[in-house]
Amino acid sequence: MLSLMLNITLKSWLHAARLRTLPLASASIILGSALAYAQQQFFWTVLVLALVTALLLQILSNLANDYGDAEKGLDDDTRLGPQRAIQAGLLSRQQMLRAIISVAGLSIVAGLALLSVSLGNNVTAWLGFIGLGGLSIIAAIAYTMGSKPYGYRGFGDISVFIFFGLLGVLGSYYLHTHQFDQRVLMLAAANGLLATAVLNINNLRDFKPDQQAGKHTLAVRLGEYRARCYHLALVYFALVLFALVTWLQAPLSLAWLFILPALALIKVSHAVFVGYQAQDLDQQLQATAKLSFIIALVFSAGIQISW
Repeated sequence: MLSLMLNITLKSWLHAARLRTLPLASASIILGSALAYAQQQFFWTVLVLALVTALLLQILSNLANDYGDAEKGLDDDTRLGPQRAIQAGLLSRQQMLRAIISVAGLSIVAGLALLSVSLGNNVTAWLGFIGLGGLSIIAAIAYTMGSKPYGYRGFGDISVFIFFGLLGVLGSYYLHTHQFDQRVLMLAAANGLLATAVLNINNLRDFKPDQQAGKHTLAVRLGEYRARCYHLALVYFALVLFALVTWLQAPLSLAWLFILPALALIKVSHAVFVGYQAQDLDQQLQATAKLSFIIALVFSAGIQISW
């Protein structure tokens, strides 16, 4: 009986953590670290601690999202995506709130360990990254929690672009190399755009219930058709940036192999644009997240061989 209860509890927390979102959270760390490795300025401890920190922040965001939407009554029978933990009755709000506090604390511990390994006695860099880390925790929680969650006002896309793109890639690259690079900025933007495309599909899927509940995501603000056009723009611009960096750095590079998953992503993106039923968009969301992660992996492997 005890083992059964523990098994049910574990499944409940795994459900709340939304494991399928975690590969996308790690893509920026892998990409930034791969660029550092290609320049022979790579440390395994930095990669591992950066991944742990990024994954904890993503889980924190997922838990806070579950709590925030439940608190505002947004998760109901009209929601088309996977049921949230509180909505499904797997966890109580009190349990979720305690988990949010615990994961936030673990994120701080992991982040401080990462900075200690990477930055040493560089006080200026410490202060900068502590500020960015604090913003990351606030952004993860304030997306749907609080009296004025920014995700309900159409700013979620900007947040995802910054934290999954600019901060994730540039930050992890800097923690290895202690420098910045223009190519890294372009790849950071590309990864951020793909992550934003995943969020946009989520918002397209939930377009009608969000609109009815007063959750003004960017998709709701744009309108359904323009949000689909916006989705194509995100994907194509991201892929152009990947191609541009490859062409400028090494025209004959094996990094061009990223085109293979990119072609599959283009197919999925056009399916989103054509406008399947909202309930079908969850499959397109999963495919976009997986392909975005694969693009980052293939590109990262390619630059090790050719750059």
